[in-house]
Amino acid sequence: MLSIKGDPSERMTVRWRACTDVTAGFALYRAAGSGAPWRRAEAFVNPFETDLDVSNFFFADMTGLSPDTRYEYTVGDDARRSDVYSFKTAKKNCDRFSFLCLSDTQTGGPEPPADYTDFNLFLKKVLSDHPECEFILTAGDNTNCGQTDVQWTGLFEGLRGVAERIPVMFCMGNHDDMGFADYFTFTGKYYSEHASYFTNMLLGSYPKNGPVGWEIANYSFDYGSAHFAVTGTSGYDEMNAWLLADAARSDQRWQFAAHHFPVCFAGPEIEIEDTYPAMRDGLEQFDIVFSGHEHSFARSYPRRRDGLYDRPSQGTIHYNLGSGGRNPPGTKVVPKVWNAKTYAHEEDLAMYTVVDVRGDTCTLTAYVEDGRVADRCVIDKAADTVTPIDLAPVYNRTRLKFKGYDLGVIAEKTPPRQIGGVWYVPVGQIVSFIGGDVTRAPGRITVSVYGKTVTFTENGDIAVTDAGEQKMISPCRRLDEGQLYAPVENFCRPLRMHHFYFAHNNFIEIQSETEEKPVPVQP
Repeated sequence: MLSIKGDPSERMTVRWRACTDVTAGFALYRAAGSGAPWRRAEAFVNPFETDLDVSNFFFADMTGLSPDTRYEYTVGDDARRSDVYSFKTAKKNCDRFSFLCLSDTQTGGPEPPADYTDFNLFLKKVLSDHPECEFILTAGDNTNCGQTDVQWTGLFEGLRGVAERIPVMFCMGNHDDMGFADYFTFTGKYYSEHASYFTNMLLGSYPKNGPVGWEIANYSFDYGSAHFAVTGTSGYDEMNAWLLADAARSDQRWQFAAHHFPVCFAGPEIEIEDTYPAMRDGLEQFDIVFSGHEHSFARSYPRRRDGLYDRPSQGTIHYNLGSGGRNPPGTKVVPKVWNAKTYAHEEDLAMYTVVDVRGDTCTLTAYVEDGRVADRCVIDKAADTVTPIDLAPVYNRTRLKFKGYDLGVIAEKTPPRQIGGVWYVPVGQIVSFIGGDVTRAPGRITVSVYGKTVTFTENGDIAVTDAGEQKMISPCRRLDEGQLYAPVENFCRPLRMHHFYFAHNNFIEIQSETEEKPVPVQP
């Protein structure tokens, strides 16, 4: 597998695997068709014991290359050599290039090997249709269970015929650090915080420039006029600090990031507390953040500091790629206030995006596997526009949203109210919308949702919760339509929620810290 670990116009890294009988290795390379003497790049060796065997992983850096030149290469040792493959280096300081974006390519059941045959056929067809793509960037969940060699072996079989000729830049997803004590029965599920399989299998493939202690799963690289920051799934505080410093060091025209979990999600119940706001400051240094996880497509308005805007200079576009592995979505697309475009990707077809950078413009085209275009947008830095034009909403009366949904008719006559600098929200309307239980009594309302219960009393400043009585910042009030309102802060806290006020757009957004799907009990 080829990868980028420096200036791609001058060097290329290659990774391969062998049994432990092979203790050393090297790559031989030269300009393709030149007949010149082979140049030799010694390999770094990383022995790694997996759940299947102990293997030696080799990584060789082919350096001193000429820009925009095709090279041929072979890897192995003196006795055992691979076939001869080829790759082409990037143009020097190029501002015109294309790359392929994929996410959630995971597949395969418990029987070894995990079968990525369909993925292989899909990927070869995509690159045949789009030969302009010079490398592949993923947004995570490359494997279905990344703490097993069964899956990684299957994935690399799925990359056969592709990864040998163009670089593959993996972003790590939650499935890439997921494992089972017994993979074949799927029992004893766990997550490896430092993703030992991902890290060891790719130890020499990527720059070791991520946050200390979280390298390989976090790294950055440049390609032409663009800078890329790729992040993992653990160590959010460390990742945020690293993203801030990494972006500050870069003077590239375009700033791209990849993070598996979407900030501007499209599904009904996603929880993003870990990623956002923990990584907000870091992610918002970038023009576009590519994400996955939902197996659904969405493109956001430019977003910054909980405001939604129209111009790319005003915020970051969050771009959720959809499933690259014919995986029906685990979450269903619904209208969300932050997304300018969504596609209900529920067919058993893969999706992919081709990104074309051309000077001050970046065109993103999202395709369904059968050739249909789900979205095409052009970001123009010089004109400071995103086309097609779709203006972010600005409300003349404060709206109430839950996980990006507008509460619609249920809150049409009971909007949020600000009194004495305190935002109040209609307690019963929100919980009814979510699907919780609401019990109204004279001067009192009790709501239950997400396994939590709280009672508010008219004109009282004490909320009775599962954890006992809690003092509120202001009393419960009877406001519009005779409904009881509570300060939004005191409504959220005992119900495992938090809130934001989008001042630019004039709406209150409430998030829950769980992905449960409440359904009221019918006695």
